[in-house]
Parts: sequence; structure tokens; C-alpha cells
Amino acid sequence: MRTISRSALSALSALSALSALSAWSASAQSPRRLTVEWIMRGPELVGREPADVRWSPDSRFIYFRWLLPGSAFREPLKPFRVRAEAGATPEALRPAQADSVAPLIADGPVSPDRRRRAVSVQGDLWLVELPAATARRLTETPAAETPLGFDLGGGTLHFRRDDNVFALDLASGAVRQLTDIRTGPAPDTGKKTTPQRTFVEREQERLLVAVRDRQWRDSLDKVERERLEAERLKPFHLRRDERVAQLQPSPTGRHVLLVLSTRAEERDTRVPTYVTLTGYTEELTARSKVGDAQAKRRAGVLEVASGKVTWLRPDPADSAAELLGELRGLGWNDAGTAALLWVVSWDWTTRYLHRVTPDSSRVVPLDVLRDTAWVDGPCFGCGGWLPRDQGVWFVSEADGWAHLYTVGPNGGTPRQLTRGEWEVLDVELSPDRSTFRLHTSEPSVFERHYYVLPIAGSARSRLTGPAGGHTAVPSPDGRLLAVIHSRSNRPPELFLQPARAGADMSKLTTSPADEWLDIPWLEPEIVRIPASDGVQVPARIYRPAEVGARPNGAAVIFVHGAGYLHNVHRFWSSYYREYMFHHLLAQRGYLVLDLDYRASAGYGRNWRTAVYRHMGGRDLQDQVDAARWLQQQHGIPPERVGIYGGSYGGFITLMALFTEGRWFGAGAALRSVTDWAHYNHWYTSRILNEPQEDSLSYRRSSPIYFAEGLEDPLLIAHGMVDVNVHFQDVVRLAQRLIELKKTGWEMAVYPVEDHGFVRPDSWADEYRRILELFDRHLVSPPHVGR
Repeated sequence: MRTISRSALSALSALSALSALSAWSASAQSPRRLTVEWIMRGPELVGREPADVRWSPDSRFIYFRWLLPGSAFREPLKPFRVRAEAGATPEALRPAQADSVAPLIADGPVSPDRRRRAVSVQGDLWLVELPAATARRLTETPAAETPLGFDLGGGTLHFRRDDNVFALDLASGAVRQLTDIRTGPAPDTGKKTTPQRTFVEREQERLLVAVRDRQWRDSLDKVERERLEAERLKPFHLRRDERVAQLQPSPTGRHVLLVLSTRAEERDTRVPTYVTLTGYTEELTARSKVGDAQAKRRAGVLEVASGKVTWLRPDPADSAAELLGELRGLGWNDAGTAALLWVVSWDWTTRYLHRVTPDSSRVVPLDVLRDTAWVDGPCFGCGGWLPRDQGVWFVSEADGWAHLYTVGPNGGTPRQLTRGEWEVLDVELSPDRSTFRLHTSEPSVFERHYYVLPIAGSARSRLTGPAGGHTAVPSPDGRLLAVIHSRSNRPPELFLQPARAGADMSKLTTSPADEWLDIPWLEPEIVRIPASDGVQVPARIYRPAEVGARPNGAAVIFVHGAGYLHNVHRFWSSYYREYMFHHLLAQRGYLVLDLDYRASAGYGRNWRTAVYRHMGGRDLQDQVDAARWLQQQHGIPPERVGIYGGSYGGFITLMALFTEGRWFGAGAALRSVTDWAHYNHWYTSRILNEPQEDSLSYRRSSPIYFAEGLEDPLLIAHGMVDVNVHFQDVVRLAQRLIELKKTGWEMAVYPVEDHGFVRPDSWADEYRRILELFDRHLVSPPHVGR
């Protein structure tokens, strides 16, 4: 193998820096030196991603919501359309135009012959003729109505109004109610009596003929009432505090799959709001804490003719009909002879797919997925029926990666249609139900592409070509694709592409402002950081030389939020402000790393579950290994390495400074979880179980228990109206730090901000503080006490 001398490497490095400097110097109309205030204008610079992309039924127009470049940050998205032609220009829709086209582009169930679609617009039902693109209004009522599906022949539409199912005859317009579900509990109709009352009534009957005549007449009236009531729907009363979560009528109209939810007697958190219109402090009602009482669900099959409900046993391992985990219906097969039920056990370790036979209300497991940690993954909950009762399709991590499977209508061994060390990100069936449409990371775990796959499972075809991320929406006639495409240095834009492999894409929108486009933004290189357990951890790297700057001997590690989130890839990041901030840091001489640490999305089941029962364990060690790599490969000592991040990233920052401070010189923890026992149930209980049952997991995963380890400078920043990670989290931590007599930490609070900041002035203040923290403690000589 040929080696390169140190002098040659130096020359190459200088050449690279000169090339980068020339590229950055070519920008004449934008700031040479980025500023925090400029970057934090956010959407006013990078624009807004085209959203809610839909086609007209005739495939001539693409409709979407968007804003023109340079729109103010407070502006809501507005309706646009563009002709499905290369080079076409988007046009804004007037409110009247948007209202008139709304039924034509709305989603909804399609009739069996695929010639009609039922939709709901502003709570009313419409019938759209396909592909003629004409719409007929079916209802105009104060109540909100939702289409649920057509009957077997397509002549009747089933819809939901309030908590009941109705059938609308499309030819005559007649409406028939199929269920009579009422808020509970059921009234007590039992006759209350005592021995004394019984004696008096009996004597009245024995002594008086008029009383006996009245009794005879009452009995005749009762028979007549019972005859009439037998012809009406039998009411079903909900329990106290119970609500209807799902109503799914079968195409035959004979049965309805019910999913009901009972609210638990949990204690909600109150979040004070100090900056209000009234001038008085007001309170928001937010979530409860993990381990508190949780809502229960139950599922049953209601027989329309009799009103009888047969309750299902969704978890074979639990004899109760009610469930503490997740429970929902995935629809009926074409014949209306079976429904599909998706169930997750209360401890999150088992997922069931059940076939429900309505006549017997028998539950037949079609597929069971078990995990020693917790079941999850991309496209979790994706599934449905194949046409003509051929079976069921679903996405599973059975082999360690999220892939597409099918199984027969009565179960058996599932057939795996995709495989490899990549993930199926979403799936749907084509309108004719002959083809799967998938977005996957097959070409690279750092990209997202669109594929089509025949349901028979033959070779799939990749239709999107350029590197980056793609979200494709096929036209109704199947000839074209509306594609939202982005690269790591270009925000998402709307493109038009013929629906065939290798076809060119035509760009239809330009979202960023010109001043942003004038800057030669980097496509960060993806490097692999060797972890202490031998795994190669992906990271984006920003080098000073790439923006024409000289290294200042310091580095910054950014920790993305959410835990299970993918941020190291070749398409646009949701952390686009941080992306720009990392350019600013590189301009000032910092080397910046952005890791997809353990528990990040995109790398399969083992990566996802590496933090089971210990958040702040393997995920934190990946940050430590990155600091070690910076020292070994770039000569940057630990005391010159800063770390920062928000939400889960703020949590990791706290754990880093509290437990691994020798590897870092300063940190900024934004909107941080400080005690997992105070976070929400559905996220936390999957990973750490419940605090009252597994206190060890919570103690070793919560920064507040390790606050005595703080020695490095720390910035804590939090929105005071945060209904996700409550402001109380950092208030409790602040009190703990005060009691421990810790110094060198500071807190910045943002009175009007929720978990995700909105106002540019709030963003700018927060990131100014982060930059000052790093400049003060990483670039200058190490602070006293290290």
C-alpha cells in the first residue's frame, strides 16, 4: 500500500484549505463571517419545506402548502399549486380557490371499483368521482363526519358522526344508523322496593278491581313497547370516563370493530404561563409522569343486528379484556369476514397481529414479535390486508432490521420480502393493490429512496436516483412522481419526475432566500468513530479548513435530541439551525462532530435498544469515545472539547459533565431531561420500565443523581412554557446544584418558549450564550480548577 509523507499531507491540507477559502470568498452578497443573529432567523433564510403534497384526480396539478422565500417566521403555510410540467411555476391559491379544490385533493377511502373516493372537508362528507375530478357534497351538518369505508358493492358509504356509525345510500341519500353508542354509565332501570312497599302494592291489587285493570293495560303497553324496541337499535353505554377510540365497520355492514379507551385517574402537571394577554399568570394542563395510572383500552366486535358486543382478549398472556399497552384496528379484509388487530403488551416486549373473526369473535394470532428490550422501530404499527384475503402484510424487526413481511390469512410462517442491513421506513399499497410502495434506506443507511415492489415479492425497483433524501407521492395515473428531495446542504424542494427508474427530476420550488443560497454550504463528510466496544459510530464532521479557517485547537460535539432520531445522513437535517451554527463554529476554528450515537434511528434493532435500562450508558460512552478520537487523531485535549445538545441531547450533556467530566471542557444543556421519573410514560417506560418497579434504571439514568460530579462550566437553557420536558426539571436540578454548593454553572430561561423555540430572538440569545461559553472556556487557557 502506498504511503503519503507528512509533508505531502501538509501540502494537501493547505491546498484543501485554500480551495475552501476560495469557495467561501466567492460569496459577495452574504456575510463572510456568519453571525448567530443572522443564522437564527431560521425559516426566513432556509425557507419552508413544501408540505401536504397532493395530486389533482386528473394528475394535471400538484397541490401543496408552502411559503415564498423570505417570508416572516410567524407566517403560516399557505396553499399553492403547480402544473405537473417541467419548469412550471407555483402559484398561490386564493382562499376561495383552496376551498373549492379541497374535496378533490383530500384523502379518504376508495370504492371497490376505485371510481369514487369519500372525503371529509371541514367536517362534512363529499363524494369525489375519479378521475373526472368532480365532487358532490353529501352532508352539511354542525357535527363532524368522517368517512370509514364503502360496503361490498360500493353503493353505501359508512361514516362516523360523534360516537356512532351510519350508512348512507349514495343513490337515494337515505341515512341509517348502525350503532347506538351512548355516554355512560347505563341508567339504572331496576325497580327499588322494600318489604313494606311490596306489602302495600300486593294489597292494592287484591282489594281493587281498578288497580287490576290498570295492571292489565300496563302489561299490554309493555308488550307493544318491547315489540317496537326490538326493531330499533339496542343502545350500548360506555363506562364512566370511557371514550370511543376507533370505529371500524365491516364492508358487509353486519359488524363493527370497537376500540374504547378509559381515562386513568392520573395527576396531570400544571405548567405556569407568565407572559399572557390578561397580565395574570395562567396554567396549561400537561402530561402526567411515567408510572402514574395510565389509560386502558379494550376491543370488541359489535353485532349491528342485535347490538351485542363480544369483548376480545387481545393479549394471550393476559386474561383481562382490557389492556394497558397499545391496541388498534388495522381494518377489514375485502370480504368483510375478518378484521386485523394490532396489539402491544403492557410491558412493551411483545407485539401481536391478530385476525378477528366477527361471527365467533375469535382471535387468531397471525404474527408475534418479542423483544427482550422493547418492540419498536421505523414503520412500527404498519400493516394491512392483502387483496382478496390473500393474507396480511406488516413491517417487523424480526431479523434485527425493519423489513416487509407477508403472512397467510390464518397465520403460518411469514414470508420476508425485503432483507439486508437497512430499513423499510414506510409502506403503502398502490390504489390497484398490486404493488407495494416503499421508502427505504437500501442504497445507504445515510439516504432515503423510493421503491416499488409487486405484492408477489419479485424484484423491487428503485425509482429515485440522486443522492440524498426523497419522499415520493405518485400521481393518480401512476405516470409521475411529486418528490420532496433534499441534500445535506440544500433544504427540501418539490421536484417532478416520471415514475420510472433513472428518470431526471425537474425542480419546481426554490425555498431559501438568495442571501442564504449565495453561501457555499458544506456537504459534511461522514466519518466513523471507533467506539470502545469495537463498533464504528457514524458522525458528520465540520473542519475549519473546509470553510477557509485555521484550527483554534478546540472541538465541539453536538448531541441530537429525541434519542431515537437519525441525524447523520446525506439529506437535510431537522437541526438546520445547528447545521449553520456548526459552520460558524468551524469559521472560528472549531472542529465539530455530530454523532448518530447508540439509540439513534437508522441502524437496526441492536443499535436502537442499546440503552435499555441505562440511558446515559452506551449512548454517553459514544460521546466519550468521540472525545478520545479527537485527542488521538487531531491532537485536541479533552479540556478543549465542548459538548451541547437539546432535549435528549441536553440530557446527555448533563450526564457527560456530571459523570465523564474529564473528557470535556464545557457544556450547554438545552431543554434537558434531568430526572427520567419526571418524563412521560409512553417513551420512558419502554426503555426504563416503570420507576416504582425498576428504580435502579432510573437512578443510574438520571443526571440529578450525579450532580455532585460537576466540575466544568455548564450552561442550562430552558423554555418556561415547555409542555414536553417541563421547566420543573431544571428548577429541581438548580436547587440540587445550589445545595451541593456548585459554582461555574448558569441558567438562561425563556418565558414564552415551549420545547421547540419559535422566536428568532430566543434562538439568538440561546446560541449567543453557547458560543460565548465555548469561546471563554475552550479557546482560552483551561479554566482554574481543571
